[in-house]
Amino acid sequence: MPTIDCEYAHAAEKDPKILITTSLNPSDPLTRFAKELKIVFPNAIRMNRGSQGIPEIIETCRIHDFTDVVVVHEFRGVPDGIIISHLPFGPTAHFRLLNVVTRHDIKDKKAMGTMPQAYPHLIFNNFSTKLGERTVSILKHLFPVPKLGTERIIAFDNNSDFISFRHYTYKKCGGPKPVDLKEIGPQFELQLHKIELGTLDQDGAQTEWVMRPYMNTSKKRKLLGQ
Repeated sequence: MPTIDCEYAHAAEKDPKILITTSLNPSDPLTRFAKELKIVFPNAIRMNRGSQGIPEIIETCRIHDFTDVVVVHEFRGVPDGIIISHLPFGPTAHFRLLNVVTRHDIKDKKAMGTMPQAYPHLIFNNFSTKLGERTVSILKHLFPVPKLGTERIIAFDNNSDFISFRHYTYKKCGGPKPVDLKEIGPQFELQLHKIELGTLDQDGAQTEWVMRPYMNTSKKRKLLGQ
């Protein structure tokens, strides 16, 4: 099995190519969220899963040189989980998904602005532990390297092991307000649940890290950053 050091060794040689799909029989809210994720991640393709199983999806993605598969789940019509599986060998990260607000759900869509196509700059705040650095590695490799001058930012802000995702555009204005920052959505929170060393289709994949019940109840322990 590949080691952690070599999983992303060749990531800089080509841009990510991501397949986004859902759990079986997705509701309208989950389908809308998956559509918005397609625009968040450059070079992403969204697939209506139909009756296809995970092994079939993973194998097809390997054949067609996809770098990652992203699967979003729901509970009673509310998006509640996202799985990121890096190809061809892993890792696979399982996140809880909380407080999803899609662009569709925002009343004043004009104030949010249009969804840009440029590759975004990434900001990661408060991922100071080894697990935090591992989480950053998994998330950042979903995005290609942006060009200088790109006016698009995606921020992952860790607060007590809940990762807030926010999406912005900005313009340099000069004067008393040098930068005009505008949030364009969607927005949501992530909580890391498990990291496996294999891909999503491998039932026997080795668990690298998993959230234990006592970790949720500890008020002092910070897993991703201080």
